[in-house]
Amino acid sequence: MSRPSNYAAVFFDLDGTFADTAPDLAAAANSLRIDRGFDPLPLERLRPMASHGARGMLGEALGLCPDDSAYGATVEVFLQRYEAALCVQTKVFDGIWDLVDAIEAQGLVWGIVTNKAMRFAAPLCRALGVDGRAVAVVGGDTTPHAKPHPAPLLHAAELARLAPEGCIYVGDDLRDVQAGRAAGMRTVAVEWGYNGKAEPPSAWGADDVVATPRALMQRFGWSVPAAAGSGMGG
Repeated sequence: MSRPSNYAAVFFDLDGTFADTAPDLAAAANSLRIDRGFDPLPLERLRPMASHGARGMLGEALGLCPDDSAYGATVEVFLQRYEAALCVQTKVFDGIWDLVDAIEAQGLVWGIVTNKAMRFAAPLCRALGVDGRAVAVVGGDTTPHAKPHPAPLLHAAELARLAPEGCIYVGDDLRDVQAGRAAGMRTVAVEWGYNGKAEPPSAWGADDVVATPRALMQRFGWSVPAAAGSGMGG
């Protein structure tokens, strides 16, 4: 299958789509539980909420919601601890760098669009090796709106100098699909990410649902060039 000629860019959500950031987010959340005399929660308990940032992690770890009086101060401590160790156990998902090699081999550009504030997204993307290859890294505070608003995705398309309909957005959360559809992009929901606790990816209304990065490559007929050597892992 050859790629549709009208697609020129692929943008990825970061947490749960491009990289497995849950271990470091969970470590920061569990440090707050330990401060309060509670045992740390297992990673698999916290993992589903990783795409929802501080709100999701503190809701699951401490039962806090934004309306609680202690929420603001607790969030800032959580963010400080996460910032101090945001790429200790975090790693790019298996198969992602092969997917990136295949995208680049087709002459497409790619980038990251995340709700993570640039305070965290920029250094994390540097640590993961995204800098120098991605055409754009757009954070949750880069535009006045975060996903599911389409503004961050439209901004990424502008940075790539492309029309939104020429772009594909790949994500592991319902709001990724909502943002991509609102922006007029083709949407791909992935099953390897965090996915929250709501309906499964097949129920989000995405144009495509894939189980692995290789399945996404196969969906569009992309292949890794024989001489590819990103050196970034599988």
